[in-house]
Amino acid sequence: MVKFTPILLGSDINVYGMARSFNEAYGIKVQAWAASQLAATRYSKIVDVEVHPGFAEDPGFMNVMQEKIKEYQNHEEPVILIACGDGYAELLAKHKAELEGTFIVPYINYDMLEKLISKEGFYEVCEEYGLPYPKTKIITMADYQDGSYADVPFSFPVALKPEDPVSWLDVQFEGRKKAFVIKDLAEFKDIVGKIYTNGYKEDLILQDFIPGDDSNMRVLNAYVDKHHQVKMMCLGHPLLEDPTPQSIGNYMAILPDYDEKLYETVQSFLEKINYVGMANFDIKYDSRDGQYKFFEINLRQGRSSFYVTLNGYNLAKWYIDDYVEDKLAGQETVYGNKLESGHMLWLGVPEKIFAEYAVENEAKDTAMKLIAAGQVGTTVFYDQDASFKRWLLMKYMFHNYYKRFKTYFQVNKGQYFDKK
Repeated sequence: MVKFTPILLGSDINVYGMARSFNEAYGIKVQAWAASQLAATRYSKIVDVEVHPGFAEDPGFMNVMQEKIKEYQNHEEPVILIACGDGYAELLAKHKAELEGTFIVPYINYDMLEKLISKEGFYEVCEEYGLPYPKTKIITMADYQDGSYADVPFSFPVALKPEDPVSWLDVQFEGRKKAFVIKDLAEFKDIVGKIYTNGYKEDLILQDFIPGDDSNMRVLNAYVDKHHQVKMMCLGHPLLEDPTPQSIGNYMAILPDYDEKLYETVQSFLEKINYVGMANFDIKYDSRDGQYKFFEINLRQGRSSFYVTLNGYNLAKWYIDDYVEDKLAGQETVYGNKLESGHMLWLGVPEKIFAEYAVENEAKDTAMKLIAAGQVGTTVFYDQDASFKRWLLMKYMFHNYYKRFKTYFQVNKGQYFDKK
């Protein structure tokens, strides 16, 4: 095996999932560079987090990376940078030309990233390439000021979310959520008013609300090689999501799934736009027309994407097979979960919470059978990284979900539509 050095950017559960993938595939400990130390990677023996305050944005990011370029410019092994959050993916694409002389940077060019990372831009690309998405209207601050925003073209309930999730972090008011499902015009006017009178200045995304609970969602991770060919797709069927207002839509349980037509749609789209690297799609089935509608594309693996590794399609290996060992060219595309044997349920909450709160249906029955058979796993509980301090912290994190679901589940049940 050719030696290599992976560097992960961030310190959240996504980073831990990638670190664990590298450890399982290659038996190595990896480095992570981040602006702060988050709980998911604390007390770990498989990832070292190097904290650099201000690293998550410019100019702090490139100040650190200039020093790293000096440190690694004569490194004997190839060094690959892997972003584990939208901000880091954006920074790598933005500075790709400066970094590529020293590092492998498996990301699309910045112009394409800017288009796809914007919800408005993504829907424009969907329109151009025939990827189904929810009916959408863009609301601007000018629309709010002249009153035209109140012209709602969809039947209630409707979905409302900020176009710019970064500036949304600085907006605070009572009732603030990551995203809203609004039941009538009076509530719509109230929420838009609060948004634009509490400091938010960017656009809002108003959408036709696709009916149905968590079990209508799908998540799909894909790897596209350096020649713009899709080499792996792995579909997941989310059965439960986080009901906490600031975390609405984060997946808490994923059952492996297979859909040949959906795979064909995504493969065609990614190859037509000359994509490269890992991509993560959030999708919902619309029973009204029998179509899967695409909410967004994350330009990296998703935070719950360890379900891919758990089901035998190790996330780390695709990067290394492509950029280090150069052996993906000519290989056929892997369509995940085609065989039903060996399926593993991924959980981000205790099994008791899943059993109590997941919607009763055939998929849940399948998931419960997997639990009974021991075919279940998490991202953060890893036997090869099981110190007492880490075990205690992860148990505490999981236990916190009991209070979250008890407090918020009935309020937000059935109102999920945006997954980021």
